Order: sequence, then C-alpha cells, then structure tokens
Amino acid sequence: MAKANTNSKKGFTIIEVVLVLAIAGLIFLMVFVALPALQRSQRDTQRRNDMSRVDTSLVQYQTNHSNQNPSLPTVTEVSTWVPPTGANAGKFMDDNTEGCGDNVACAFVRDYMNTGSSENDGKANNFEDPEGTSYSVTITPNWDVSSPTEVVTPTTSKLGQSGDNYTIVNNNGNAFDAHMIYIIPGGRCVGDAVTKSTKNHFAILYRLEGAGTYCIDDQ
Repeated sequence: MAKANTNSKKGFTIIEVVLVLAIAGLIFLMVFVALPALQRSQRDTQRRNDMSRVDTSLVQYQTNHSNQNPSLPTVTEVSTWVPPTGANAGKFMDDNTEGCGDNVACAFVRDYMNTGSSENDGKANNFEDPEGTSYSVTITPNWDVSSPTEVVTPTTSKLGQSGDNYTIVNNNGNAFDAHMIYIIPGGRCVGDAVTKSTKNHFAILYRLEGAGTYCIDDQ
C-alpha cells in the first residue's frame, strides 16, 4: 500500500496575497505622500540658510559703511531688483542698460551676494533658490515712521501692512513663486512680521515654500 506524501507544500492563500499587496500599497502610499513634504522641508531649510547669508552680508555692508548713519543700504524709494531672463539672463541690468545704474538692490546683490562677479561681465547670478531660480531683492526705505506704506513688487508678492507691521501677502498668486527677499532697514522681527526698531538695525522677510514666512534680523 503506497504511503501518502506528507511533504507536500502549501501555496499562499488568496487572503495572504491580498494582505501582502495591501501592506506594500500602504507603504508605497506613505512614501509617495511623505517624500514631497520632506523635499519641501529640505528646500526651506536651505532657504533659511540663504537668508542667514543675506543677514551676514548686511552686517558686512554695515562694517564697510561704518562711517555712514545709517550704515545700511539707503533708498528714498523702494528699490527692487528682479534678475533678467531671456537674452539678458545672467547680467546685472537696470532699465535695459548694462550694470546696476542707481538700483541699490541690484548693487547689493552684485557686490555682496554674487561671488566673483563684476558689473558687466555677464556672469550668471549664483544667488539662487534651491530649485535653481535666482532670488529677487526688494529694499525698503529706512523705517523712520511709525506706520509703513505698502510695498508692491512687480511679482506675485507684496509687502503689506498688518497693523503697524510689515507682512508678506499674496498678490494675485502665490507669494512664494516670486522668490522675493524683502530687506527692511530699521526693522526687527516679531514672529513672521517686521516691526519698527532703530535705523541701524534691519530685518529680512522671505515666504517659504511649505512653512509660511521666515523672518530673521540682526538683533
């Protein structure tokens, strides 16, 4: 009489296969959802580091202009510099002329944020967002009044008022898309807004990609 084969192996049941696929799908979904958020967070960390670099450069500017009062970049009207694109990309242009002209924001980026560049050499601006977009810069007049005026830039971002403070608000779009750095001489940070300080202090505002507005000052 033949013996029954007691070594036969069982296969996976349908329930077991479905369970494994469900777990794998759940893991994939978690990675799919979490990875973009992690990447945004990493880019925003780099942007905070870039704003610290602006802060350090402004302190260096003050050192180089210590005989002036105030010792910060001085404008009587808002100075905004947006890097040229197209045929003029990589140049420091003001009103379609070579160089920065009297654009204070342009000159600050050229002299303090752009390493090794002269005014007309066509060197590409290397002061860039982690995604490769060149930062733009707006410098306001030194804050010598109790209430600021609204600063509208030629981008989708603007510096507006919240009470007696400056804040970044949307203007027909996402303020982050502007990659606009706001330098406010005479200001200091209060949370994610800037309020009045003294004329030789300053604050910097930047809208982050995934975590609101970042404010850093010299105080």
